[in-house]
Amino acid sequence: QVQLQESGPGLVKPSQTLSLTCTVSGGSITASYYTWSWFRQAPGKQREFVAAMSRTGGSSDYADSVKGRFTISRDNAKNTVYLQMNSLKPEDTAVYYCAASWGPIRIEESAYIYWGQGTQVTVSS
Repeated sequence: QVQLQESGPGLVKPSQTLSLTCTVSGGSITASYYTWSWFRQAPGKQREFVAAMSRTGGSSDYADSVKGRFTISRDNAKNTVYLQMNSLKPEDTAVYYCAASWGPIRIEESAYIYWGQGTQVTVSS
């Protein structure tokens, strides 16, 4: 059973940088059939796709709202997935979730079978 655990600083000011960590246990992030992704859910809104990395790590996809500011990456040796967030805005405030799905990159929440519990990110001056 794959388990995901997110962690990272909770509060930052606008324009600052923050990095989230997703520690994976019970399975290898290099397993050829997993896509690794980040989603977020802002207060009063539905959970939305943020970023994804393909099974091989060779390709990635981003939501338009974060493209050019966020970067998804991974450390195979640490079995960890990261989300580097630059130039943060108040509208980036949300609970961020790490998730895994089978097969190619998908942005639909329903495609994901493993989820972390989420970590709060607040962007405020």
